Amino acid sequence: MALFVIQLLNGLSYGMLLFLLAAGLTLTFGLLRIVNLTHGSYYMLGGYVGFATIQSTGSFLLGVLAGGAVVGIVALAMKLLLLDRFPRDERAQVLITFGCLFIIADQSLAVFGGTPQRIPTPVPFDGSMEILGKLFPVYRFVLIATGLACAAALWWLHERTRIGVWVRGAVHNRDVAQAMGVNVSLLTTGVFLFGAALAGMTGVIGGPLVGMYPGGDFEVLGLTLAIIVLGGVGSLGGAFVAALLVGFLDTAGRIFFPEFALFAIFAPMAIMLVLRPGGFAGRL
Repeated sequence: MALFVIQLLNGLSYGMLLFLLAAGLTLTFGLLRIVNLTHGSYYMLGGYVGFATIQSTGSFLLGVLAGGAVVGIVALAMKLLLLDRFPRDERAQVLITFGCLFIIADQSLAVFGGTPQRIPTPVPFDGSMEILGKLFPVYRFVLIATGLACAAALWWLHERTRIGVWVRGAVHNRDVAQAMGVNVSLLTTGVFLFGAALAGMTGVIGGPLVGMYPGGDFEVLGLTLAIIVLGGVGSLGGAFVAALLVGFLDTAGRIFFPEFALFAIFAPMAIMLVLRPGGFAGRL
């Protein structure tokens, strides 16, 4: 029983981390109609920047802000200088983001080296608490609370504000939204910047749990794409449910049948593509 509860909490905390990562991408995907293959690199770059900032300042909060800011600047430059030159060419955009993935990965390797790095757990949360006779890290509870708070804030922004109406309208039909006076170009840029900055901050938040290492960007990207397929393009609610599912499946797979861990995640994704291409929720 204790093992089951601990692994359930592990899956929940990892699912919250994946939701923070996937939330921005599912909205960006819904607006741009492409898969931003650089998203995993945003996560890793944000983690590395946060790691360097925390080493210099000793402040975890500054590390989170620095990771989000630097990644946001990089993403904005990529959007304005590269992606906006091919607004209707999805293949060119996919190739651009795929190329940027390798560029960021190589530059991160050159600057930060190939040794896996782990961000120190913030001092107030650097401890464990006993659950059914087993120790469980306090920081994982913080991660769960952060994910739930962020999900609530994103739901409010998406469902209860004018910006959310614009985003939902543009995801449904960008041409109609443009005709009704919505500046879709500016909205797309803002959502792209927000999604990238959130991924960068998530890299720092997840640093004490997952760490940063070469190749981690591909691993994170694969999980994020699985979440989008399962949850549905442009759906925050679908992304939330799918992130929890992937978190639980990944945790259970690594513990109980490690040789089939990836199968446990991507088999449901393949089945979803066949039976319900729109995901759990489909487009908003």
